[in-house]
Amino acid sequence: MPLAPGTKVGPFEISALLGTGGMGEVYRAKDTRLGRSVAIKILRPQFSADPIRKQRFEREAKTISSLNHPHICVLYDVGHQDGTDYLVMECVEGETLAKRLEKGPLPLEQVLKYGAQITDALDKAHRSGVVHRDLKPGNLMLTPSGAKLLDFGLAKPAAPVLTGATLTAATRDSAMTEEGRIVGTFQYMPPEQVEGKEVDSRSDIFSLGAVLYEMVTGKKAFEGKSQLSVASAILEKAPQPMSTLKPTTPLTLDHVVGRCLAKDPEERWQSARDLKMALELAVEPHPSVPARAAIPWPWVVSAAAVIVAVATFWSSWPQPQVEERTLQFKIEPPPDADFLLGAGGGSAISPDGRTIAFVATSSGSPKLWVQALDSTVARELPGTENAQFPFWSPNSKSLGFFANGRLQRLDLAGAPRSPLPPLPMAVVGHGVREESSFLRLTPLPVSGRLTKMGAKSQL
Repeated sequence: MPLAPGTKVGPFEISALLGTGGMGEVYRAKDTRLGRSVAIKILRPQFSADPIRKQRFEREAKTISSLNHPHICVLYDVGHQDGTDYLVMECVEGETLAKRLEKGPLPLEQVLKYGAQITDALDKAHRSGVVHRDLKPGNLMLTPSGAKLLDFGLAKPAAPVLTGATLTAATRDSAMTEEGRIVGTFQYMPPEQVEGKEVDSRSDIFSLGAVLYEMVTGKKAFEGKSQLSVASAILEKAPQPMSTLKPTTPLTLDHVVGRCLAKDPEERWQSARDLKMALELAVEPHPSVPARAAIPWPWVVSAAAVIVAVATFWSSWPQPQVEERTLQFKIEPPPDADFLLGAGGGSAISPDGRTIAFVATSSGSPKLWVQALDSTVARELPGTENAQFPFWSPNSKSLGFFANGRLQRLDLAGAPRSPLPPLPMAVVGHGVREESSFLRLTPLPVSGRLTKMGAKSQL
C-alpha cells in the first residue's frame, strides 16, 4: 500500500507518490534536516529480507554515491526503518525520455546532445566499475540542464534466464520488472542479458544503441507481437537502418548506432568513451544527404578538393610494381589500447603486403600504429595524435593521414612528419551513398586478401 503524505521515513517526510516499479515505490519527500526536496525509493520487502541482495545493495550504493557527474542522478543517502530499506536520491525536475517519446522522435540536435551526455555518464560509471544493466527511456530524465541517468543498477538482481513460459506469461503493456520474469523493459536488453548470461559495460552500450535508435526514428529497434517475438528479434534480427525510416539521418550516425546493436559484444564499441568520440565525429557539421537526394554542388566541390589533394600526395612517389599474392592475417589490439574503427578510425595495408597501419586509442588519444603482418607486436608512431584514415604511399615507406584538420605525411624511416594545406575534414570518408564513397575506408579486417594494388577487406 502506498505511503500517505506526511508519513515519516527516517528524517524524510513523504509528500507524494511519483511512480512504482519492480523494486518498489518512489516518492517525493522533504529532508526535514536540510529543508530540500528529495526522491526516496522504498524497496520491496523481498529485497530487504534477502541477505545476499541486501549486501550487494549496500555495496553498490556506496559505489554509486561516489559517481560525481552532472548527468548522473546523485545518491544522497541509504537507510533502514522497520525492516525496510530505502534510497534517498536527488529529486530531478523534468520528464522521462519515455514520456517524451510518446510525442514522436526527437530532433537530431537533441538526439546528439542527449546521446553525448548519456554516453559521458556511462563512461564515468564504467570506469568506476559500475554497470547500469537497465538502461531504457524510463530511466533517463530530460531536464532543462540536460539528460540525467537514473537508477544505476541499485540492488538489481542478475537477469534471470528467460524461458518460453516466462516470456509468454508476461503481459505486453506492463512496464515494470517483476521477480522471476522480465516484463516490457527487455526490449532494450542485449542478447547476452536476454539469454541470462553475464553482462558487462558493452551490454550498456547495446541498450544505449536501442535508446538512440528510438530517439531518432520514434520506433523501437526490436518489436514484435509478443514478448517471445521481441526476444527472438533481439537474438536474431538486425533492426531496419535508421536512414530508411528517416532519410535525413546521417549515414555515419546510422553506422555508429548499428555498431552499438551488434549481437556479439566483441563487435560493439568496446568502451563508452570510444562511442562518445564516434558520435562527436559522426555529427561534425556537414550536409546530411538522403540516400536518393540530389548531390549539393558545394559539397561535391569540397569532396573534389580532398580527392585532388590525396591524389597529388599519392602521385608524388614512383609507382612500383606489386606482386600479386594471397595472405591471411589476424591481429590483436596493442596492450592498454583499443582499436578505433569506422567513424574516426581506419586501417590500411601497405601495397607491398607486409605491414598494416591502424588507429587505436591509448591514454584517451587516437594514434597511429603499425604492425608487420608476420609479427605479433605493434609499434606506436610518435607525433600522430588525433590521427584518422591512414593510407600508404605506393612504395610502402610513408604514411598519409588526417589529423586536426590537416593532411599529414610521415616517413617511417624517421623523417619528421610534414603537414600539407588544411582540408575540409567534414567530408572526409563520407560518400553521398555507401556504394559511391570516394574514399573506401573500411574497419580493420580480421582477415584480408591481397591483390595487385593493395588489400581487399573481408569482414
